[in-house]
Amino acid sequence: MRQGLSPEVTVLVPVLNEEDTIAEVLDRVLALPISVQIIVVDDGSTDRTPQILEGYADRVLILRNEKRGGKGNAIRKALPFAEGVTTIVQDADLEYAPEQIPTLVQPILDGKANVVYGSRFSQGLPKGMALPNKVVNVLLAWAVRLLYFRHVTDEATCYKAFRTDLLRRMNLQCQRFEFCPEVTAKSIRLGERIMEVPIDYVPRSKAAGKKIRWTDAPDAFWTLFKHRFGKF
Repeated sequence: MRQGLSPEVTVLVPVLNEEDTIAEVLDRVLALPISVQIIVVDDGSTDRTPQILEGYADRVLILRNEKRGGKGNAIRKALPFAEGVTTIVQDADLEYAPEQIPTLVQPILDGKANVVYGSRFSQGLPKGMALPNKVVNVLLAWAVRLLYFRHVTDEATCYKAFRTDLLRRMNLQCQRFEFCPEVTAKSIRLGERIMEVPIDYVPRSKAAGKKIRWTDAPDAFWTLFKHRFGKF
């Protein structure tokens, strides 16, 4: 990146107790063939994650919550520091391969879209995803269609890329996993078309540390509903 130019993408990495994967995530994002700013928000980790992050302090902006605030809270904490033309969220558990990020942000950099989602379901439901999670994802896609009259195959994907100034306009209120339905609702309310790009996805289990549960679904549906009619 030439001095004085904004990075092409800011990658926001909320992390909570991911000592086994966080170093690999950061190494792979740093190796991407585009100009990248990485902002990690450690959401009160109690394992070795903080110590591992110290080794990246010269290349990565590291923020920390002493008390857990949730994924949405972490994203909101990081967003004021984003310098990239585009912004995308990267989970710290490697369910999503960072090498897919350039493909996701390129339509925004090319001026073809302002919002791009990486769809896990473009070729059907992925193997290894728990049945309750599959059901919830299908219902969330239908909720978007019924409430907003838009066809989205994967509302709850982690890989959501935005033009950074658009994401700031949304005045986010999320604390936890309701980040996804909030930005979906507000993107549509702001008149944006959500472009979807097929991605690879390797689901992990609850035993392996997966934090979102199908029981988070009621918050997601409520968030879609309340932002359909509320002011922001």
